[in-house]
Amino acid sequence: MTAKKTAKKSNASRTSAHPRKWSAKVATDSTYPREGLFNKGAETIARELASKKVSPKGPASGMRMLTFYINRAGKNLPDSRLKVLQHAKELLHSRIEKAKAA
Repeated sequence: MTAKKTAKKSNASRTSAHPRKWSAKVATDSTYPREGLFNKGAETIARELASKKVSPKGPASGMRMLTFYINRAGKNLPDSRLKVLQHAKELLHSRIEKAKAA
């Protein structure tokens, strides 16, 4: 009978004093939300992310930025704030669908 060998991962990357997240280095050339936008109401978030000033490449860029924000900050947000952001996402999706139909 042979014993199975199991590979152990090094804990060096997990025990770093300052863990770095890839999302901290993300820079965007397509979407420029103003500071504090994601703390506003759902209608304001959707309207601004759909605007050409914030998303020159169109509302789909704004949707990607909102999804990115929800995915990165979501686990640290209270449920009430997460619901507002999800509602903004639905409103933005409606704007994208209307733009496609036109």
